[in-house]
Amino acid sequence: MRWLPLESNPEVMNSWSAALGLSTESASFADVYGLEEELLSMVPRPVYAVLMLFPISEEYEADRASERERVEKEREKLGPEFIKRMDENVVFIKQTINNACGTIGLLHALANNPDIPIAPGPLTAFFQKCTSKSPSERAQILESDEAIASVHAELAESGQSQVPDLEEDVNLHFVCFVRSSVSHPSGLDRLIELDGRKAFPIDHGPLQTDLLSAVIPVVKKFIALSRDSLQFNLIALCQTPS
Repeated sequence: MRWLPLESNPEVMNSWSAALGLSTESASFADVYGLEEELLSMVPRPVYAVLMLFPISEEYEADRASERERVEKEREKLGPEFIKRMDENVVFIKQTINNACGTIGLLHALANNPDIPIAPGPLTAFFQKCTSKSPSERAQILESDEAIASVHAELAESGQSQVPDLEEDVNLHFVCFVRSSVSHPSGLDRLIELDGRKAFPIDHGPLQTDLLSAVIPVVKKFIALSRDSLQFNLIALCQTPS
């Protein structure tokens, strides 16, 4: 199964979210214009999630493989009880649809912020179906969700000046960063990376600053793995300014 890629554009993401029930008067997506503190301060607070678009390089793929081995060992040390709590606390969806990473990133952002108001409809119905399901089962639910697929297709076509061919391989990928309040031995909330191409959520450590500031060191590692490519973009899900 293959979808058209979604553009990394706050207007497109806000249209996608509003079409599926998000009250954009409460929360909305906004550009992050740079990694410097002055530019980060321009992003409305609080920030609920951060979406990152980046190029998939050979270096990144090699790092992803070694990361999996490292994270598997870390999860073993934390023990099955903690991992069970983490899996229950974080909504994670595997990606089984080509080019669906944009929509999966948006789903990760909203599903892991249940206090953000969403009107009853396709999105709340999808989240309800995903309750107590595994990441792979959630992927299957998304594959058969015609309402979300329809909104994705409409916004993927309207959001780009030149619509890519459906069969075109795209080497750009979205991931989402969220806060997890699962009880960790450190007692601190955790910075969690959600990438449907990975086997499980990636714990990037304790959150000792706000979410956006905590994401920046991780983003810089991604940039280093991509040969300082300019094909990076950050978009924050944040409180809509009054």
